[in-house]
Amino acid sequence: MIDACLLGVSGFMPLPGRWLSALLLRSGRDVVLCDCGEGTQISWKETNWGFRGVATIVLSHLHADHVAGLPGVLFMLSHAERTEPVTIYGPPGTENVVRGLRTIAPRLRYPLEIVEWQGGESAELPGGLELRALAVEHAIPCLAYSFTRPRAPRFAVERARALGVPVTLWSHLQRGETVEVEGKLIRPEEVLGAPRRGLKLTYVTDTQPTPELPGFAAESDLLVCEGMYGSPEHEE
Repeated sequence: MIDACLLGVSGFMPLPGRWLSALLLRSGRDVVLCDCGEGTQISWKETNWGFRGVATIVLSHLHADHVAGLPGVLFMLSHAERTEPVTIYGPPGTENVVRGLRTIAPRLRYPLEIVEWQGGESAELPGGLELRALAVEHAIPCLAYSFTRPRAPRFAVERARALGVPVTLWSHLQRGETVEVEGKLIRPEEVLGAPRRGLKLTYVTDTQPTPELPGFAAESDLLVCEGMYGSPEHEE
C-alpha cells in the first residue's frame, strides 16, 4: 500500500486554510515528501504523520512556493532525532538552492545528499518504491515524478492449506522462497497466482501541456496534477 496525504494545494501564495504545494507519501515505515512550500511543517503538524520517517524529498522545481518551507522541515527532521540519511532529488540548480536555504538550518543530525536530475532517470527508494522523473514544460526546469510499488502475486490461501503448509511459512512463499513441509518441497508457484500490476502514483506540478506526460502517468492509481496557463495572454 502507498498512503498519500496532501499537505497543501495552493498555488503562488498561501491562503487561510490552504497551504502551498506539498504531498506526503508513505510506503512501509518510510516517508517521501514531494515539494515543500512555505509553512509545510505547520500543515504537517495538523496530521498524525511524524517527521522521523522521511528518507526522501523530491522537488519538482525551484520556485519559492515549492521550496521555501525546506529549512523548517529539515529542522523538524533533526528535532525528531532522525539520524539516518535523507536524499533530496530535484532539477538542475537544486544543490545551490538547498545550500542557500541551509544557511538558516546549518546543523542537522543526519547526512543530507542532493541528487540533480534532468528527467528520464529512476532510482530505488527506501520502502520499496521506484522513483522515475520526467522533464515537463515550465518557465524553469521542472520535473514530474512517478512512484511505483511492486505487488506480489495473490496468495492462494486454500491451496496452501490443502498442501498442509503452516501459516508460519506463508510469508516465505510470498517472498518467492521454497519451503519444506514434512519432507516435501513446496514451491512458490504452487500457491501464488498470476503476477499483479504494481501500485502507481504520479505527481505533476506547474506544467504546461507536455506530450510525454500522458504516457508517463498512464496506469496511475492516483494522479496529483496541477497545471499553469499555457498561453502568454493568460499568465496573470
